[in-house]
Amino acid sequence: MIKRLRDFLSGQAAPAGPDELQLAVAALLIEAARMDDDFTAAERAAIERILAERYNLPAGEVHELMTAAEQAVRGATQFFPFTRAIVQKISPEDRSHILEMMWEVAYADGVLDPHEDALLRRIAGLIHVTDRARGEARQRALAKVNAKAK
Repeated sequence: MIKRLRDFLSGQAAPAGPDELQLAVAALLIEAARMDDDFTAAERAAIERILAERYNLPAGEVHELMTAAEQAVRGATQFFPFTRAIVQKISPEDRSHILEMMWEVAYADGVLDPHEDALLRRIAGLIHVTDRARGEARQRALAKVNAKAK
């Protein structure tokens, strides 16, 4: 796993399969949570829930994915390895769902930090999601967060 992660981050190996895609998505979700310099328990819980639901993973596998993603984020100097995997493996229509998940994480602590907002705008461009689709993803995420708060 560590060798695959190192190869993935260095660009020596193209993402091949759901493990790398899941790692890329998890890493971007963690980046969204860390962007305001306060990775809260609510954000961590949101990421774990989102990954479990999206990939139908049991708790142990979610924990393993989170650990690998946190290590990948610490070792990465740019978003390209993560965004490249998403662009290569996910259809353009489904990429807005990745942003929706990131918005859910950004709103999980109840506050949208300007740095989180800027990150999501940047990631949208890197994964080729239009401004309109980004806005729609944000509205869907807000609706989910508000429904859970009730």
